[in-house]
Amino acid sequence: MPSPLSADHPAAQPPGRGQVDALITQARRLKGEVDAVRRDARPDGTDPHGRWERALYELALHELNDLDEHLAQLRDGPPPAPAPAPAVPPARTAPEPPAGGSLLSRVGSAEWDLLTDAATWSAELYAILGRDPATPPLTLDELPSLVLDEDRPKLTAMVTDCLVDAQRIDGEFRIVRPDGEVRTVHMMGEPVLDADGSTASMWAVLRDVSELRRSQQAVSETRDSLQRHRHRAQSEHRLAVELQEAVLPWHGTLRLPRHGPQSLDVAGHYLPAAASALVGGDWYDALELPGGETVLSVGDLTGHGPAVTSGMAMLLGALRGMAMAGTRPGQLMAWLNQLLDTTVQPALGSAVCCRYRPGTRTLVWAHAGHPAPLLFRDGTGHRLNAPDGVLLGATSGAAYGEAEETLEPGDLLLLHTDGLVPGRAASDPAAVDRLLGLTPRFAAARTARDCVRVVVEEFGETEREDDACVLVARVTA
Repeated sequence: MPSPLSADHPAAQPPGRGQVDALITQARRLKGEVDAVRRDARPDGTDPHGRWERALYELALHELNDLDEHLAQLRDGPPPAPAPAPAVPPARTAPEPPAGGSLLSRVGSAEWDLLTDAATWSAELYAILGRDPATPPLTLDELPSLVLDEDRPKLTAMVTDCLVDAQRIDGEFRIVRPDGEVRTVHMMGEPVLDADGSTASMWAVLRDVSELRRSQQAVSETRDSLQRHRHRAQSEHRLAVELQEAVLPWHGTLRLPRHGPQSLDVAGHYLPAAASALVGGDWYDALELPGGETVLSVGDLTGHGPAVTSGMAMLLGALRGMAMAGTRPGQLMAWLNQLLDTTVQPALGSAVCCRYRPGTRTLVWAHAGHPAPLLFRDGTGHRLNAPDGVLLGATSGAAYGEAEETLEPGDLLLLHTDGLVPGRAASDPAAVDRLLGLTPRFAAARTARDCVRVVVEEFGETEREDDACVLVARVTA
């Protein structure tokens, strides 16, 4: 194959074999390291981020594989010219380039003589284009017959610019093989000039880049999918946060009742999950009733996202409405259970509801599969004995018991949702022990807000898998 230069400018000598071997060794080492990282990563094919990672690994390996085999071809030199076809060629089928095979099966060369209209193709080019090597190579006028209709103007423009304006060819087009398969071919070429500087022929290298382009398309599609997924997740998270902030009826500290002698000092706090997207259905509330009584509640609707936060808002609104109507805690839990049982979207939830009567300092409470309140008094703490109560939405017609506790001035009541102690379920004795271990610090605290601050300092800065709420009520009189 002639050099793509004029006869007056001979080609420079290729690099030494040892230099190319060293480059090949480096390329293969890098390819092995990338492949090892790909296997170790084990991207999740069901997740947009995992699909994007897998596509990038595959693209990198395609590129490195091509680099390795480009260098091998440079080291070994051009392939031998094909033997002349026999006068009566035997029947054969066009060779198929192996998918993902060696580069030599995916890179071919050609030259078209403008003076004689003769064409010379390498055997690899026949394989790329799916043509029988026994057939004559196509001339420049015949070559567009292999190209998709929409890509023919592109090929024509490249060839015209090369032959008329002596510009280099560097572009891609799609060809249709005889079996109907569409392949993407990258073509690089130059005009070959004669002694007087006019174009005598055109030389080109054609490369089958179908697999590479498919990998690049996969990267682009998975990147777009990942961006859409992230945008949707961010929008849902922002909506859930705004809804949750709007639903929680108060923040910080309450002195109850607001009019008359104060009997309770109340403070609450919401602790988000480490993953910002995990906005769930946790709530805390303190509601002053007519007559000076107070309803304290915390709860958690299973799941995360705007739908769950909306469901939590429904439960909290129903709880407040029934409490204002005078419903006792046990009956209130039963009606919340019926409400969840009749919703279109099945859901499970847990809650604890306490009704405090300041005149007698009596606490009547019920729960639905929720951690029992903790009572701290005179430097000691314990968990209240829980009445019967199953999860909300778990079974139809469930009955909920009630328990009663007489409080004393200075008592501290702590209500919380599951997940307050990171890595521990609320029913885990170790979680209860950690909370009870805060007794000395609670005894030294002056207000309910100070006690909440103690809890946040102890558990709020650590990585938590789920969000949580804490509500503290101190008996002041």
